[in-house]
Order: sequence, then structure tokens, then C-alpha cells
Amino acid sequence: MVTVSKEAQLDKTFAALADPTRRSILTRLTEGDCSVSELAEPHEMSLPAISKHLRVLERAGLVEQHKQGRIRRCHLQAAPLKSAATWVETYRIFWENQFDSLERFLEGQSKNKPKPKS
Repeated sequence: MVTVSKEAQLDKTFAALADPTRRSILTRLTEGDCSVSELAEPHEMSLPAISKHLRVLERAGLVEQHKQGRIRRCHLQAAPLKSAATWVETYRIFWENQFDSLERFLEGQSKNKPKPKS
């Protein structure tokens, strides 16, 4: 079994999320499993085009497909999204700390500012 590094997995996840059609597919799958035809319905594209998007999502580990008779059903695999959210969260904390520091600095500047003479 080939293991994928965390960095490579993160790259695949963000690459898959870069496309609005793929994000739409993932959003639909949060409501439950559905067929490829059901996923294609709201998009103005062919089934082969939707299938290409699904292959990208599968390679990123975000979607799993299985056959039920002649119908391919898709299932959301959320674990890679959790890893991406964790990565983004570290930067949210960083920027919040930066903004808090800036706020403290600006408050200090306004307290030290001389009052205008009337």
C-alpha cells in the first residue's frame, strides 16, 4: 500500500477544492449519497465531464464511488477536509494574534497622542 505524505494529501485536497463544480458536488454530498446523474443535474455539463470532476475528488480522497446495479453512487469522505480545516485554522489563529497586536498598538498610539489645542 502506498502512503501519501500529509503535505501531498493537503495539496490534492486544495487542488480538488479549487474548482467551483467540485465544491458544489461536495456540498451536495453533505446531504447524503447520490448517483452521478443526480450530481450532474444542477450543472450544465455532460456526465463524462462530471465523471472527470469525480475522479479528481476520488484521487484527493474526498469522494468514494460504488456501484449499485448499473448506477454509480457517490459518498463523501470528509477526513481530508478535516486536515485542510486544521491547516487553515493555524493561520486563522496567527492572523487573529496579529490583529490583536495591531489593535493594542493603535490603542497605545491614541492614548499618547497630544490633544489638539482649542
